[in-house]
Amino acid sequence: MAQAIMEKYGEARLPRYTSYPTAPHFAAMPDKTIYADWIASIPTGEPTSLYLHIPFCRSMCWYCGCHTTITQRDRPILDYLDVLHREIELVAQLRNQSLSVGEIHFGGGTPTIIQPGEFIALMDAIRSKLGCAPALNTAVEIDPRTLSGEMAAALGQAGVTRASLGVQSFDPVVQKAINRIQSLEVSALAVERLRDAGVTRLNFDLIYGLPHQTVDSCVATVEAAIAMRPDRFAVFGYAHIPAFKKHQRMIDEAVLPDAHARGEQQQAIAKALVAAGYARIGLDHFALLDDELSVARMSGRLHRNFQGYTTDDCTALIGLGASAIGKFAQGYAQNEVPTGLYADRVAAGELAIAKGYHLTPEDRFRAELIERVMCDFSVDVAAIAARHGFDPGLVLENNPKLDELLGDGLVLMAGGAVRVNEQYRFIVRSVAAAFDAYLGREGRTFSKAA
Repeated sequence: MAQAIMEKYGEARLPRYTSYPTAPHFAAMPDKTIYADWIASIPTGEPTSLYLHIPFCRSMCWYCGCHTTITQRDRPILDYLDVLHREIELVAQLRNQSLSVGEIHFGGGTPTIIQPGEFIALMDAIRSKLGCAPALNTAVEIDPRTLSGEMAAALGQAGVTRASLGVQSFDPVVQKAINRIQSLEVSALAVERLRDAGVTRLNFDLIYGLPHQTVDSCVATVEAAIAMRPDRFAVFGYAHIPAFKKHQRMIDEAVLPDAHARGEQQQAIAKALVAAGYARIGLDHFALLDDELSVARMSGRLHRNFQGYTTDDCTALIGLGASAIGKFAQGYAQNEVPTGLYADRVAAGELAIAKGYHLTPEDRFRAELIERVMCDFSVDVAAIAARHGFDPGLVLENNPKLDELLGDGLVLMAGGAVRVNEQYRFIVRSVAAAFDAYLGREGRTFSKAA
């Protein structure tokens, strides 16, 4: 039965639901003053999140789905940092330095591609020009292959509280096939340097469904990784979409595992992590029992945003840098994606917003349904509908997707609540999609559901 369900649902191309509506529904926002108004309207003293995008790497990993540019020179990076500082100043002018930043996430690309002093200067600019809450959480994505001892020390000095290390796989055959050679020793050295610098809360990213990957190689990677005892793991299924990411054409599709093999790999990784003392968090995260994610899951306070599962409950997220996306009570806003256009806009003294989306009351209702399904594998539709002023029948009745899930035994429904069958947690994105009013209208391909 499980194999039949995997064959039916595992190949479905669905969003990861890190937002709702998803990014393909964002549209041009010709009136740029709207975005400025959103920033200006953040209540004084309300905790606010920042996302800073550093879109540069030294080499291209062929599986990558991020917006990044490959450069061996530092000049483009330095020029970009100048623009980023100017964008911070533009936001500061709108706020009169009155933000209360409580969460910062540096994403990439490779944020630690910049020099140690440059990172400290960025953090100083945020603190001095925008303002930070007394309790500030700062997370940085790291490529262990390029992390120097000096950079690790700078992260500690700047107050970084969490680092997310790209590991993906320790299998040398897989590494060669994805153009990312990274030894176990290199990763262990990065962990040692970070902990010595006081950055002790660590996350490892792993990927299944890569070329030549097997259940045995996935488990071997997990066993090597848990020996370093990070607090968290994020375990993602490789999204092969070469039509959108042309460098993925370097990967031989003939050696990619099929949906059944991907499912076996995912289950083997999950089993090994749970056996090692990590709790399952949502669809693809795992955390030690005393980690904030585990505590939030147990108390129903887990959230999901563009960085995945999180404890961040800030209403406003300001995106800084090329392609960065922000979220506000009113909607979403995304900066220009090409670094050149982004730089031109900021140089002209403008916020670099290119696209956005105004949330409707129904969007907010469906967004909460989807977030709770993705976080809790169950959702009290009736209670959430009442809170938003909607009839639960809007999503529970005449819903072919939900009816199909019910008929296949993948979800249970009683008293206006929907719960995912524990045996089929891997299809949770299909359940979320049953509440998505826009799916199928965007004309793009998403990653496989499993």
